Amino acid sequence: MAATSGNILDTIGALYNSLTKTEKKIASTILSSPHLLSQCSLAEIAEQFDVGEATFIRFCRTLGFKGFTDFKLQLSIELATREKQPNSLLDSDITPTDDAQHIAEKLQNSINNVISETINLLDSSQLEESVAALRRANRIFLFGVGSSGVTAEDTKHKLMRIGLQVDATSNNHFMYMQAALMRDGDVVIGISHSGYSKETTQALSIARKNGATTIALTHNLRSPITQVADYVLINGHRQGQLQGDSIGTKIAQLFVLDLIYALLVQAEEDNAVEMKQKTVNVILEQRIK
Repeated sequence: MAATSGNILDTIGALYNSLTKTEKKIASTILSSPHLLSQCSLAEIAEQFDVGEATFIRFCRTLGFKGFTDFKLQLSIELATREKQPNSLLDSDITPTDDAQHIAEKLQNSINNVISETINLLDSSQLEESVAALRRANRIFLFGVGSSGVTAEDTKHKLMRIGLQVDATSNNHFMYMQAALMRDGDVVIGISHSGYSKETTQALSIARKNGATTIALTHNLRSPITQVADYVLINGHRQGQLQGDSIGTKIAQLFVLDLIYALLVQAEEDNAVEMKQKTVNVILEQRIK
């Protein structure tokens, strides 16, 4: 995925874990002081970052730019655009002096940020091809461990209600067994925010070897799970240090999966409405009268 004007800083964040030590130093400085680049030449930047000019140019090319000048121009456009946006709470970390209202506003800001970042990072072609694969699928599986497993179960519920043959698994042994029995026409979505979940990555690898189409939902570009995926969907990761993984990660994952759900419904609205009504009716029929 190449960065474009409007998502450079988000892309640097998504690439961070796969960068070299020197590249991480450059990335950290840019993320903390992005305006620094607009004020300096390549020679001055290289000196301030304590790296060679060639190293910095390679970093720019890693992001998909031709060189420093192209990168600097597009970053300037991105920063100018962000400055025109409405002011928001800059510090989203919760402090001991915050009251309930202030914390609520910070969490709201965090949610807004993570959704905006996710939209910036999503590759529309990868998303559309993923939805097309899901529409063709005979069976759909969702794999994830820990909190990602909870997300998988939530998505299973949504997709089942519109008539799709779907299952979700968070137990690694069950994932491996299901993956071993997959075949052409099956689609599996592996959810791992870090992209380094050994269990989910291994399950996707097994599924792919057996002919299934694999989709990875992760924050980290070039993480191990992306290497065993036919399609990669990148979610955002803006959150304060004291918030834990729940708010930013969960909202970002659910946003992408809800987007997939909406696109599936849009593509076959009549059938989706009919199936959803059937599932609603059968639940209502079981209520105690």
